[in-house]
Amino acid sequence: MNQFKKIVSFAVIVTICAASFVGTSSCHVYKFNEATIPDSIKTVKIDFIENHARYINPQLSQQLTDRLRQKIVGQTKLTQTNSENFDWEIGGYISQYDFSTSAISQQQVTNNRLTVGVHITLNDTKSGKKTDYDVARSFEFKGDLSFQQAEQTLGDEIVRTIADEIFNKLFSNW
Repeated sequence: MNQFKKIVSFAVIVTICAASFVGTSSCHVYKFNEATIPDSIKTVKIDFIENHARYINPQLSQQLTDRLRQKIVGQTKLTQTNSENFDWEIGGYISQYDFSTSAISQQQVTNNRLTVGVHITLNDTKSGKKTDYDVARSFEFKGDLSFQQAEQTLGDEIVRTIADEIFNKLFSNW
């Protein structure tokens, strides 16, 4: 019985130590939900993201622009402005919107891929510096879907994922 108490006590100590280690280390190493913005930056102008890809999804530019605006205003301290008096200007264009086959089985297409790329420019008027970022993601879909069906199926995921990727490029230091 004495041996059992020692084992239980040891297990409790290990659990407490592990929990405190995870609690303290995870809070200081990764900050996935915090935007990194200099204190001097207060306003942002977010331009319409145009579509310069070879294949054009007519809804994507507007949906991506709206989602990015919502994300930036909702998750940062920045105030959106449409005037010419801004601290940061974010603009860009859809540079890639391509379909390709990604898997074939028994001479039949089983999977296709839609790759979406966006070029973003951050114009910091306070420092006079412009920074360019490129974001690209691929989205898999079943080979028996038409491109139009795939666009409808993947539409929300594409907009959400690309907006998240752009946000992370602009506001994260990792």
